[in-house]
Amino acid sequence: MNNLKKINEFGQSIWLDFFDREIMNNGKLQSLIDDDGLSGITSNPSIFEKAITATSDYDEDVKKLSKTGKTNEEIFFEIAIDDIKRATKILEPVYDKSNGTDGFVSLEVSPLIANDTNATIKQARDLWNRVGRKNVMIKIPATTAGIPAIEQCLTEGININITLLFGLEMYREVANAYLKALENRLNKNESIDNVSSVASFFLSRIDVISKEPLEKNGMADMYGKIAIDSAKIAYEIFEEIFNSERFMNLKNKGAKPQKVLWASTSTKDDNFSDVKYVEALIGKDTINTLPMETIDAFRDHGKAGSTIKDGVEQAHKDLALLQMKGVSLDKLTTELIKEGVEKFNDAYNKLLAAIDKKS
Repeated sequence: MNNLKKINEFGQSIWLDFFDREIMNNGKLQSLIDDDGLSGITSNPSIFEKAITATSDYDEDVKKLSKTGKTNEEIFFEIAIDDIKRATKILEPVYDKSNGTDGFVSLEVSPLIANDTNATIKQARDLWNRVGRKNVMIKIPATTAGIPAIEQCLTEGININITLLFGLEMYREVANAYLKALENRLNKNESIDNVSSVASFFLSRIDVISKEPLEKNGMADMYGKIAIDSAKIAYEIFEEIFNSERFMNLKNKGAKPQKVLWASTSTKDDNFSDVKYVEALIGKDTINTLPMETIDAFRDHGKAGSTIKDGVEQAHKDLALLQMKGVSLDKLTTELIKEGVEKFNDAYNKLLAAIDKKS
């Protein structure tokens, strides 16, 4: 059996961390679904920036829309929404077959409003309504301003993919925002069986940012372990929350668990295995969103197995040692959220500049 498809046997879904018009036009997306068991797509400003600047596929649409008086941002979302609608249609059979637990395509709000709760809520509503598809998820970053926006949008029945999630305490906040939103809906006599959410935990960047403090504090041998340690403990928190009496009461009324999604899973260091962040984190009710090169690598030489609970005790010891040595993981992950928003802002501004140039 295909190595990627084997992952599905252990309860994990594989989503594509890449998106452009070409993979829909040339049948590549359908092939990934049929042959590799792909069951979702995540997009972000960086992905769209590359798609629009590196190809001519969008040139005619940009020129046409620029003549309508729309702003560069309005042109972008017009194009993105059309593509996302098309992708959700392609993945709709996956959504239906999974009874609404898989088959989603994600579209992100502008990173420029990551620290503005009200603007995030307003744009999330707008994108949700304009896409108008049951298997779309609107991505909102896990900033301080993002948490109340996430809760409000979920309360309104908007499917949300929480992105740029790095810290364990922030993950608890995200999971609790989901539960609170479901409870809010029940209090208003609204259904909860049609609301979906995933919590996207970013990995490789944690290892990148922890390298220097580990070396400074005599823990160089732990380099490359912190992200996976954090992910394993995040999954432990997931099981605690979604096996709790509080969630069971919601589950009995139709609620789905908020799956944990492993993101940023391509390795940033050539000394690491190119399937490092896949092989170690396979387990039930999880998703791994992979760029095309990691999909190809795992198909070629990846090993699938139920690994998510392996080494959890050691993970706790590793993070305890960090704290004892004075390395604050909370401080590092807070920096990563800020850095992540800034990177997406840069990509988004480049995207808008490219649209301006093409138009």
